Amino acid sequence: MVAVASFLLGAATFFLQGLLPDSLTSFANSASGWTLVTALLLIVVQARAAVAALLGATSFVLLTIGYSVAAQLQGLFYDPTKFALVGVVVGPFVGIATSWLRAAHPWQAAMGTSLLAGIGLGEAAFGLTTVADTTSPVYWALIGAASLALVVAMLVRRIREALWATLTVIGTCVLAGAFVMAYESLGRV
Repeated sequence: MVAVASFLLGAATFFLQGLLPDSLTSFANSASGWTLVTALLLIVVQARAAVAALLGATSFVLLTIGYSVAAQLQGLFYDPTKFALVGVVVGPFVGIATSWLRAAHPWQAAMGTSLLAGIGLGEAAFGLTTVADTTSPVYWALIGAASLALVVAMLVRRIREALWATLTVIGTCVLAGAFVMAYESLGRV
């Protein structure tokens, strides 16, 4: 289900990016958008960490390939290699993080929350600064707010111990900063 849905959603992204209002078009060209799609698919299947790692990579790669196939069907060329490789590296972490949101141990929920929220907040910061001149701030603000909402919800529902709550907040900030640096480096490649 994750593989088929990822391929179809990747292809749909190609077509939908032209239909989205200007304020939301950044969703179609964002790492956080496909991270969100992957995480939602993995929440639905509720896989354990090892399987979720494999499905995370699978989802990212097939989202990219689906996008490329849709572009080719329209006579355009999109090389999926770079972002498929990024998906192979990042996808397992997103998969594990997603499975850890419902884990029994608070440290797993803290680390999973930090990674997923860090990606969203990092891309929000990147979008609101680095590409602010060429994109609408609406999507970036929304993904940032959604990331903050994830942190707050997890702190209220799952991560109540002060140590793990503190590490969740610090981890989210560190990962957001790392995301910005990695994304800026990737843009130069």
